[in-house]
Amino acid sequence: MVMNSALDILRRDFGGDIIEPGAAEYESASRSVLASGSPAYVLRPGSVDDVQAGVRFAAGAGLVLSVRGGGHAFPGFGTNDGGVVIDLSGLASVEIVDKDRHRVRIGGGANWGQVAAALAPHGLAISSGDTRSVGVGGLTLTGGIGWKVRKYGLALDNVVGAEVVTASGEVVRASAERNPELFWALRGGGGNFGVVTAFDFVAHPTTDVFYGRITFPASQAAGVLQGWASYLRTAPEELTSIANLANPFAGGPHAPVEIHVAFDGDDPELAARALDPIRRLGTVLDDDVALRPYADTLVDGMTPPPGIQLVARSGFVDEESVPDVLRILAEVGAAERSPIISVRSVGGAVSRVPGDATAYAHRRAELMFVTTTAGPKPVVEAARPALEAIWDRLTPHVSGAYANFLAGTAEEDVAAIYPAPTYERLAAVKRRYDPGNLFARNHNVQPGTTLS
Repeated sequence: MVMNSALDILRRDFGGDIIEPGAAEYESASRSVLASGSPAYVLRPGSVDDVQAGVRFAAGAGLVLSVRGGGHAFPGFGTNDGGVVIDLSGLASVEIVDKDRHRVRIGGGANWGQVAAALAPHGLAISSGDTRSVGVGGLTLTGGIGWKVRKYGLALDNVVGAEVVTASGEVVRASAERNPELFWALRGGGGNFGVVTAFDFVAHPTTDVFYGRITFPASQAAGVLQGWASYLRTAPEELTSIANLANPFAGGPHAPVEIHVAFDGDDPELAARALDPIRRLGTVLDDDVALRPYADTLVDGMTPPPGIQLVARSGFVDEESVPDVLRILAEVGAAERSPIISVRSVGGAVSRVPGDATAYAHRRAELMFVTTTAGPKPVVEAARPALEAIWDRLTPHVSGAYANFLAGTAEEDVAAIYPAPTYERLAAVKRRYDPGNLFARNHNVQPGTTLS
């Protein structure tokens, strides 16, 4: 009777689409990019009122709730079995609300490709991730290491306000002045505190940027990586870079070392001055760096075929551990059946934010790296012991983990994302805004608890 009553209220109050099993669009609506599910209801709100109705329905009916932005979470947070999915894709507006201050309001269901396309005609940009289809919400709530991260910081560092539907169905606004503890928690605490229906960002003026890939022989990986990381300590902050190893589409352990670069500016002389030290790190096999619109630095996301799993694990590296981590990664990348390895430069503007200013606590890190294993479930399971052995070597040199590249959801994974003081502060905010832990489909912070 409780379910029937809650469903009757939902059908009365919800103005968007209610998709149930058997509907023509259910199969596609029920899955996220990296996971399949069988939710009882997929709700596609067309307004904030609809989001409120959806949250109240899930809470009133006692159903598991997933909130989906872009749906790229490695653990498959954007779907579930037997519960409710609130798909925010209909809330994707991008509006410049203050032209002089470059303040932009973005719907919680927008993706970064939509944002870049909307801002480009105005000569504006927000440093986000590197994939068009990734959602603004999921990426921003846990970080956002984009192509201008060293100059403008994380995506969440550029958020100045948010509109949130809490577990009670109330609409709350958060900023430095209004509900400041919630605002602190939203910037790094993931989807633990409610449904963010809109973000206010401060964008920055942008020109075209020099962007592309410089590749070196796999045999030179160790020297290239060490030289790359050393140079980035003194490189201009206009330069952001990613190093990739063991690309399975280019030869796996024999694949070239790929140094992807983005120089924030359109002056060819300044760009050459910033990029030439990277070109001198080894024997250049290919160099396709060219002046491109900023929006073209974002690539199309890949949806794995059915049955293919992606297992990602990430870690942060402080300055003193950089040589050891890069040595291990170079050795691993040269071995057969190596995971895919990606290393991202951070530092710069990220490191100038105090460690307790947001719930993203890894401000001292110079690098963030990811290992990814892909394949059918039996292949992934067979690779697990070797992957654990790699991480046994890396763990003594790693500080924490980046939630956006982390498939694990166990307590130790959450503890890696949030140091104990950060977690305890988040738990207090959780207790206030979601005491029943309705928003649990995430790297979960439980209300009012401490990590053991």
